[in-house]
Amino acid sequence: MRNYRITVQDDHKQIVKGHLKLGGTNPKGEQIGFTNYFMEKDGEPFFGICGEFHYTRYDERYWEDEIIKIKMGGVNIIATYIFWNLHEEVEGSFNWSGNKNLRHFIELCGKHQLYVIIRIGPFNHGEIRNGGIPDWLFGRPFEVRSNDEGYLFYTRKMYNEIGIQVKGLLYKEGGPIIGTQIENEHHHSSAQWGLTVGINDTWLNSGSDGNSHMLKLKEIALEAGIDTPIYTCTGWGGATTPVPDMLPLWGGYAYWPWIYYEEGRLEGKDEHPATPEYIFRDKHNNKIPKSYNFEPLYAPEDYPYACCEMGGGMVQFYKYRFAFPYRSVPAMTVMKVAEGCNLIGYYMYHGGSNPRGKVNPFTNDLATPKISYDFNAMIGEFGQIRESYRRTKLQHYFLSTFQKQFSLTKTILPEDTSRMDPYDVDTLRYAVRSSAGSGYLFLNNFQDHVENHDLYDFNVSIELAEETIVIPSQGELTLGRDSFAILPFNLNLDGIKLKYATAQLITRIEEEEIYYFFFVPDGMKGTYALESKDIISATIDKGSIEQLDGNTIIQIAEEEESLIRLVFESGLKVAIYTMTDEQSLEFWKVNLQGRDRVILTSANLLVSEDEIRLESTDQEIVALSVFPDFDDSITSISGGELFATTESELFTMYLLRVPKKEIQFNLKRVNHDKFVLDFEINAFNGIKEALLRIDYTGDIGYAFIDGELIHDNFCNHTTWEIGLKSFEHRLIERGMYVYVAPIRKGKVLNSNTTMAGWKETAEERIADIGTVSIVPVYEIKITL
Repeated sequence: MRNYRITVQDDHKQIVKGHLKLGGTNPKGEQIGFTNYFMEKDGEPFFGICGEFHYTRYDERYWEDEIIKIKMGGVNIIATYIFWNLHEEVEGSFNWSGNKNLRHFIELCGKHQLYVIIRIGPFNHGEIRNGGIPDWLFGRPFEVRSNDEGYLFYTRKMYNEIGIQVKGLLYKEGGPIIGTQIENEHHHSSAQWGLTVGINDTWLNSGSDGNSHMLKLKEIALEAGIDTPIYTCTGWGGATTPVPDMLPLWGGYAYWPWIYYEEGRLEGKDEHPATPEYIFRDKHNNKIPKSYNFEPLYAPEDYPYACCEMGGGMVQFYKYRFAFPYRSVPAMTVMKVAEGCNLIGYYMYHGGSNPRGKVNPFTNDLATPKISYDFNAMIGEFGQIRESYRRTKLQHYFLSTFQKQFSLTKTILPEDTSRMDPYDVDTLRYAVRSSAGSGYLFLNNFQDHVENHDLYDFNVSIELAEETIVIPSQGELTLGRDSFAILPFNLNLDGIKLKYATAQLITRIEEEEIYYFFFVPDGMKGTYALESKDIISATIDKGSIEQLDGNTIIQIAEEEESLIRLVFESGLKVAIYTMTDEQSLEFWKVNLQGRDRVILTSANLLVSEDEIRLESTDQEIVALSVFPDFDDSITSISGGELFATTESELFTMYLLRVPKKEIQFNLKRVNHDKFVLDFEINAFNGIKEALLRIDYTGDIGYAFIDGELIHDNFCNHTTWEIGLKSFEHRLIERGMYVYVAPIRKGKVLNSNTTMAGWKETAEERIADIGTVSIVPVYEIKITL
């Protein structure tokens, strides 16, 4: 057996506050502030969990449902870009209506108790045309992204417009807007001027005038009434970071489409390299002033290590067609949190679609799809829930439930990790966050762009000042391929000490007993070691219990859920409910009828006030298990029927059924690379969404309605999905045409004519459309 050791002698974190120009109070007296390590709410640690969702890239009719989904994923802050060129495509003509209605979007976030950070640019990038800068600024005799007075004149106009839209919605006014990001990657990155590409290839300035420009933008924002407790800027890549006036935010991506466009970047290499993103580091330590993807222009411990762009996915670029592994996202969360991050942010959390422009029909960055901005995000372009959403949700519940204790913990590494090889997938990657001898062991067995495998037959010794904890004390650990874990040690379970668990903590709810919810990470055997001295009785329904060296060792039965009940000398009763890794993907925590409840369901769960909605994709039977049970009987059900109710020791299960819907359509294959769809008049009745699924081989898939491109897809040999419901009336009237552009092998362009004639020839053209299907997304509404 291989033993890994980590010394945790000094786990006291030096935490100070009062030196940051950040913070504010709302009319109810609630306060937001910062220490050098974490965000505070009313003087207590607040773990911020931020998800990016671009309102202009989504149909405003569906904003509210998607905002609820984001909240259900454990997110407490929504960040959104305000793309200047989408609001003022024509100079002097601002559009804040429809899916550009920023005010309505923020109001909906506030309605569902979510904070908002507005990313106001002027430059935003975000794979949008010109990085969000309007085309008409190219025709002005000044340098954008600088202190040139000509540029600042137009910036003031845009900021003033934003100020009007957000008036009354700021935190100080009782609204949800707590933060403003100024610019984006200033002095680090740029974008092509879309007007020039194809004739020549001109790029925007990457940023001039450094801190003075960023501070000038903040001054202009304040003059426009954009007054928020937090001002942020992106910190990576040597970007301009004017501390202490702004909080630098960091991030990390392991899938890098841009390297396929950088001259010489892949020279001598056949494929994308493994990145160092999945090696543990300490990014809040003055003794380590810089590390991979973190080179702050300030002492690391002076400011919180916080993130706004952890890779929640990645957009397909034309030259990089990858099948995105959804486990990479929760693995990224494990890494960033272990590194000392107490405010996490994902880009993107929710995908979308690029809107059409008035002057330029397509508003995309030229290397990306014209319409699709799905981003492989946790919530897809048409509201699809991905595995990454379900796994990060568990992490978010944990971080929110235990934020006061967890935020104090200090990062400890077993050794200097700066020289670790990302291609070494045989050595366990691990770290600790600890405070006063209590904390969490972080394990990682995910690495991008390599073939991972299970890690067997090891244990970890945590050498504390007064004891050494071996996890596990008997037997060995296994960590499954592409898996990761956060395991507690010396955790106080309401008066009893959990020495360690080979199970991951999710949340806690308090009823007559106190209930803790855990799951066993993939590949592990679930074990709890509790100090015996205060336990009167311990029982388990599926598993075994033994006494060893003053500890109560509880083994969980494999491949099924279990319930442990503990009674303490004080009379307190604690229950521990443990799920398998697979079962945990159905776990939801909600507040209903004024009480915290746990719900288990494979459906997508949307809860608002006393209404529950269940989305199920191509699934007519939906199970809903609730603990504690509803206070009163169900008032009404629509979209389905309740046909059975059963009870277990903990949960009440409701079985519901929806009427099966066959979506009527006619498919006409024009040839191997084209087809036409026509729909019956009632094809979309009685369903929430219809997902068109296309399996094909080729270069790019294009979908049209009456000649207008409504979606596109860069082929990467995964199923292409299009949500049809928002196009319902047009599809019934006009139908849909799908064309697959071929892969052209041996392509040659000839201009062997006396005139300006061009001709393309190719040795082989590859395009083939396989299975085409449409699956319904049902919704059941339950009113309590």
